[in-house]
Amino acid sequence: MRYTFWNNKGGTGKTSLAFQSITRYAEDHPEKKVLAIDICPQANLSELMLGGLNNKGSEKLLGRHGQVPRCSLGGYFQLRLPSPYTPPVFNAHDFITKPNAYNKEIATNIDLVCGDPLLELQANAVNTLANQNIPGTNAWIAVIDWLKTFLEQINKEYDTIFMDCNPSFSLYTQIALATTDKIILPVMADDSSRRAIQNAFSLIYGLKLPSEIYASYAFATKLKDAKRALPKIHIIAKNRITQYMGAASAYAAVLSSIQSDIQSLLKTNPEIFSFKTIESGFVEVRDFQTTGVVAFAKGQPFSKVKAGKQTINGHRVQVKKEYLDNSVKAIRRLVNHL
Repeated sequence: MRYTFWNNKGGTGKTSLAFQSITRYAEDHPEKKVLAIDICPQANLSELMLGGLNNKGSEKLLGRHGQVPRCSLGGYFQLRLPSPYTPPVFNAHDFITKPNAYNKEIATNIDLVCGDPLLELQANAVNTLANQNIPGTNAWIAVIDWLKTFLEQINKEYDTIFMDCNPSFSLYTQIALATTDKIILPVMADDSSRRAIQNAFSLIYGLKLPSEIYASYAFATKLKDAKRALPKIHIIAKNRITQYMGAASAYAAVLSSIQSDIQSLLKTNPEIFSFKTIESGFVEVRDFQTTGVVAFAKGQPFSKVKAGKQTINGHRVQVKKEYLDNSVKAIRRLVNHL
């Protein structure tokens, strides 16, 4: 099964949820082999997996980028640029990192394809290649299949694959979404999140496009024309609900509006969801607060975070056991839906 964390809006806590969900899932299923793919130029998921800020995750990531071939998704894409429509000879394992070798807090059954700022530099070239008019070749599908081709080589090695995407709808994001089965869509309790989720459905499924002019260029149209299945929305994570007031706060009206929008789509377009009821499709995640700060500074799953006072970047902070327990429960609720 392939899951992708994505929202068209930044700041929804997507990577935080991805990191904690992937590590929790791997801990809960030690018999399963898990692959995390960081499809984001910022590569924050990779830095967390490799140790976080306090344990030189960024430096370790640069070390992976310095390998030959470059050990990252950007390294694989770099290999594909001269051969966009016909896969070259390559070994997928050259681009895979074992996080536990750099960060002992990460379960040994997780592998990682690191993110890379090269993705942003490659975006224009990849987009140009995908829009070439080549007789007898669907250039867009050939490029969209880059990740599919990569995973076909190693598919039997992994039970579950997770992808963390950039908030944009750049072609590298489309490459990920075209390869995934189910989408985890984090939302915040604000009006911009409601607009973003509406836009996400438009971008992926071609719903409520402003004009028919856009229909033939839509992601959904191109995939359907190639007889490819679209991914399904699997979880909508109501993220960073305030620790103190929960969904009963003033934010409830916005969250209710988002749920109402999804309820309408469940009736008109049930095929785009993997769930049949609102209750089974939404998961509430409260703000991680200091627990999150500590976990992400150290590159730790919540299961490894200790309650009590500790030093982060020269500052003394305190992780309250109650808040740590709440964070663990929130992630467990999300992971139980996978």
